[in-house]
Amino acid sequence: MTVIVRDFRPGDAEAFARVRRLALPYMLHTAGSVAYDVAHAHPGAHHRPLVAEEDGELIGTAQVGLVHDSPLPGQGYVNVYVHPGRTGRGAGSLLARTAEERLAGLGATRLYAWVLDAPENRAFARARGYRPGRSAHFLGLDLATAGLPPRPELPPDVELRTAADFADDPRPLFALDAETMADEPGDIDHEFTDYEAWLTGTWRHPLLDLGLTTVAVVDGRPAAFSAARTDGERYGTVMTGTGRAYRGRGLAKLAKTDSLHRARAAGYREAVTGNDAGNGPMLAINKWLGYEIRATEVQYVRDLG
Repeated sequence: MTVIVRDFRPGDAEAFARVRRLALPYMLHTAGSVAYDVAHAHPGAHHRPLVAEEDGELIGTAQVGLVHDSPLPGQGYVNVYVHPGRTGRGAGSLLARTAEERLAGLGATRLYAWVLDAPENRAFARARGYRPGRSAHFLGLDLATAGLPPRPELPPDVELRTAADFADDPRPLFALDAETMADEPGDIDHEFTDYEAWLTGTWRHPLLDLGLTTVAVVDGRPAAFSAARTDGERYGTVMTGTGRAYRGRGLAKLAKTDSLHRARAAGYREAVTGNDAGNGPMLAINKWLGYEIRATEVQYVRDLG
């Protein structure tokens, strides 16, 4: 049996999404979202996924590209996932090596890779010269059985809307998203200034659910939000944040609680999300809502000579 690595093709989208769901069941992926991400990636990211095949079966995937929106050039990412039933065949090593060579050719000097926190995964990263950095948690909530806290009482100057209410002009949500993203804990700084790129990569993404994305508005201005994605079966929050001028008022908790109630009313029975392990305020909100940690990832980094 021979394992080969090649570039992603449009016809790989279904198998690519299936492998990612099996290897990383805590995130939302569909064939449509995979195809969209590849087709609409920012040119500066050089986002070209790789796949590993064994006798015609797709058994591994790698997300490969440059961090195009960081003020520090030369940062690349390589996230490798192999079908859990097809490990030990060399697919992961071949994917990683091919990705590293490609990124080095694009001028990358530092590579980041998320690795599930398991002994065999950590050993794989260390053997390739990566060192561990910060960690993040995947959390889950059973909406079918969980007793969600009631929606908190709204302050008199606050109203809750959905992202759909901003369909005619989403720019205020872009400004809020950019501000909160700049303060997100992480090893990579981002400069979120390209409105058109945000429209393509966030607002028009096929998994974004405008009706379940809640926005807390203060005196007519978006102040906090909880962005929701859905894949037809599961609901996930991919970003919850508050503008700097409105922090300390519990608006993020308001927005996320409302979004979860909307999701349950819409028939969703499973909720997933993720948090940087150092983001204490958001972890506290999720614990209050009933989320439980399901898995942990560690971000590994390698400097290229």
